Parts: sequence; C-alpha cells; structure tokens
Amino acid sequence: MQTAMTDQSWALPDPDTHPEFYADTVAKRAVAWVADVIAISVLTGIAVVLTAFIGAFFLPLLYATISFLYRWWSLAARSATPGMRLTSLELRTREGQRFDTATAFLHTLGYFLSVAIFPLQLVSIVLMLMSSRKQGLTDHVLGTAAINRAAVS
Repeated sequence: MQTAMTDQSWALPDPDTHPEFYADTVAKRAVAWVADVIAISVLTGIAVVLTAFIGAFFLPLLYATISFLYRWWSLAARSATPGMRLTSLELRTREGQRFDTATAFLHTLGYFLSVAIFPLQLVSIVLMLMSSRKQGLTDHVLGTAAINRAAVS
C-alpha cells in the first residue's frame, strides 16, 4: 500500500485526506518558537561573555545576527530548528522536500521581515490559524508548510 510519504510524486499532503500531518502544528510551532528564543538568548549571552562584554553594547544586532544564523543553519541542515525538532515538526517545500540552503535562507528572511513589520506578523498568525495547511505568511509566499514528523514515519 502506497502512502503519501512513499509515493514518488509526493508533495505537501492534502489536509483533508491526511489531517494527521497538520494536527496541532500551530501550537507546536508556538512551543518551538519559545524553545528557539530561549536557545538563541543563551547563545547570545555566551557571545556577550566571549566578547568580554563588548557584545552588550550592540546587543540587539548581536541577538538578531545569532538568531538569523541559528534559524538559517538549522533549517538548511535538518529542515527544522532545534525547537521544531523538540516538538516533532519539520518544514517542507511544496514538492514535499526538505529545505535546501536557499529555501532555508528565504524562509528565515521572510520570518525576519514578518517579525520586523508587526502587521505582517498578525497576518501570519491569522493565516496559521485559518488556512488548511496551517501556513504562515512566509509559508504561503514560498509554498512551504510545517508538518508533523511523527506522521511521516
């Protein structure tokens, strides 16, 4: 029996026929975001100490740089941030593939734009709550989605 994950023509699963891929993804993304913010904060604190506290003078820029690199690197490496892995989430392209470096960069850039421009963040949250695949604004633009890793097995 072929499943959505073993079929060679696999793309993002249909939320109507495979709802298990999207179950609780919004709540899991929120928990993952908090875990990632904590990890990034710890890394930033370590960087401040390693720079003999000089990093404290440009803390917002240091935090943003570490956050961007943390997200980009982890999405490129495993298609999930450590927080997403903690909550068994994975980001996939519209073709159902894991992120490559370029897609990870664009997704991270989209996230940063959404965070920087507050109305975009609200739009993203509303889209996650209302769209069938629980996609945020960046996900809609790129055609990506967060899916449950447990559903992949």
